[in-house]
Amino acid sequence: MEAKNRRAFIKDLGMLTAAAGISSLVPFDLYASAKKEFFSISLAQWSLHKTLQAGKLTNLDFPVKAKKDFGIDIVEYVSPFFQKKETDSAYLKELLDRTKSEGVKNNLIMIDGEGQLGDLNETARLKAVENHYKWIDAAKILGCKTIRVNAGGRGTEEEVKAAAVDGLGKLSEYGRKNKINVIVENHGGYSSDGNWLSSVIKQVNNPYCGTLPDFGNFKVSATREYDKYQGVKDLLPFAKGISAKSYDFNDQGNETTIDYDRMFKIIKEDKWSGIVGIEYEGSKFSEDEGIRKTKELLLKIQQQYK
Repeated sequence: MEAKNRRAFIKDLGMLTAAAGISSLVPFDLYASAKKEFFSISLAQWSLHKTLQAGKLTNLDFPVKAKKDFGIDIVEYVSPFFQKKETDSAYLKELLDRTKSEGVKNNLIMIDGEGQLGDLNETARLKAVENHYKWIDAAKILGCKTIRVNAGGRGTEEEVKAAAVDGLGKLSEYGRKNKINVIVENHGGYSSDGNWLSSVIKQVNNPYCGTLPDFGNFKVSATREYDKYQGVKDLLPFAKGISAKSYDFNDQGNETTIDYDRMFKIIKEDKWSGIVGIEYEGSKFSEDEGIRKTKELLLKIQQQYK
């Protein structure tokens, strides 16, 4: 049912039940569904990478901080902060127990350092695929829906594309078996070309393989940058999440390097809905302050689309 028709249905239902004196019998979640935002807000762990790298925060404490300090109950992890404990069942259980006790949802793990899925060398590429299996297993244990991977490689655009289609295809099959999405972020190199990455995902042709459009990662090379707004538009048809990158803010609370209004107009027009992750990467404000400013901006945008 389309949103407009659903709202009309709920309004009519409310009138009918009130007239009959039985409005209290209408399920609360039926009314709540009419007010659902077109995107939910999560916190990407990289927003706190300086704090984590300085040893002032642990991976286990990250979801607790997200909930208590920022009021965010969906989190996205970054693989190096597991400190090679991704196969430690006791560690994963403790992390899951903490998130459950805080009412936090584990959504995604961003994977780095496990090899190039677009490596032209078949042996190295297969090794990279296999290196990611344990992260899909960990994601499943933690209740995550998704892992984010990189589709890098060295060679021509067409050579790396063919290799990435093969590597992502193999990994996505393992994801399909475990019902875990495998998504690619525009993260430098050819992957920061929206047209290139969207064509890779099309060729993989697996419902468990998609994209994670990042507002700020469209630098293809030292001399070439892909238009960020076109890039997000290219990747949206395959997006299973969005990374709301932020760097700096003015006195009005607007991001000064990315036009958030323009970005979310593109997103809304595409009829996309899902989870948008805060990824503050600036230096002018502290990590905590940058996260709060990004959240405030996202909440303001939510209000604009009510």
